[in-house]
Amino acid sequence: MNIKPFAVEEWMNEYEVGALYNIAETCVDSVSLDELFELTGENKEDFLKDFCAQRLTYGNIWGSEALRSGISKLYHTIKADEVVLTHGAAGANHHVFCSLISAGDRVVSIMPTYQQLYSIPEAIGADVAIMHLKQENDYLPDLNELKSLVTPETKMICINNPNNPTGGVMDAADLEAIAEVLRGTNIMVLSDEIYAELTYGLDRHISIATLPGMKERTIVVNGFSKAYAMTGWRLGYAVGPEPVIKVMTKIHQSCIMSAPTTSQYAAIAALHSCDDSIEMMRDEYNRRRRYVVKALNDMGLTCFEPRGAFYVFPCIRCSGLTSQEFCEMLLKEQEVAIIPGDAFGASGEGYARISYAYSVEHLETAMRRIRTFLKDHGWLAE
Repeated sequence: MNIKPFAVEEWMNEYEVGALYNIAETCVDSVSLDELFELTGENKEDFLKDFCAQRLTYGNIWGSEALRSGISKLYHTIKADEVVLTHGAAGANHHVFCSLISAGDRVVSIMPTYQQLYSIPEAIGADVAIMHLKQENDYLPDLNELKSLVTPETKMICINNPNNPTGGVMDAADLEAIAEVLRGTNIMVLSDEIYAELTYGLDRHISIATLPGMKERTIVVNGFSKAYAMTGWRLGYAVGPEPVIKVMTKIHQSCIMSAPTTSQYAAIAALHSCDDSIEMMRDEYNRRRRYVVKALNDMGLTCFEPRGAFYVFPCIRCSGLTSQEFCEMLLKEQEVAIIPGDAFGASGEGYARISYAYSVEHLETAMRRIRTFLKDHGWLAE
């Protein structure tokens, strides 16, 4: 398999260590075990007694029955046998492609987005057609473009909702429009919903799998890294039709055998007891989101107001630089790390991704430094 370098991780691996103000990260400020006990109300001594008695062996290939049952309840119409636990949501995405896509198949993927959604099918040998998301369209799919990309060879459409890096969110009407294109075909949907719990405004996240006729053709990917701040536990899952999940489990066996048993044990506690904490986190991110969007727009870095996830995706074309050049100069001169937009595909050129999953103080200092950078080069809007 000849797969392209993972651009976001390559960038961070090379540059973020030298940043005094890193606002480039893909993860939140992850919780410690002590914080997990506090958030869930679990009795620490009782939990650790049971936890330490666990055998450090392979787990159930599908994942813990208790955890799969808890996840299935989040989706109402899903059974535990339609859930498989994986090594992060990234592992679930990989398994979906390896289970359903072969060389020569056509895959339609949005862009900009998380690189897995187009690089893995490309590496398998699929014909990957790109559906471009544009700022002037609130980073929502163009249905005419989608229709033009669907051919008799199309096996899958990939969406990421809420979207990384733009923060765009497809609502029920947007998803229904996509579903209408697919009804009457055999096209499957991979819906990466790792940011599902982090949407802002009155409407909460809707999964395309809940729409009429879509459950049978949709694999939903999610995990515990974002909403539960458990990035290092490496635990994700896929939810989908039982025959597809069975095929994915074969791939899963060959790759990792089973998801980490200790991670699953902690995830059960988080899943059962952290709803209030997620609501508090969402409210706090919403406050930071509004601050960062206003700060960037005031500088002249025009910025779509994200409706989900914890990223903003400002346009940096006022500088006349490429995304890579802009981010490298900013790091060198102001020690602020952000991600070049083209790390999310060619559609991201001329933009940069900034995370607001940091303290307000950290964000305020980073915004001041970006403002100084723009002023020093004559790019600051007056």
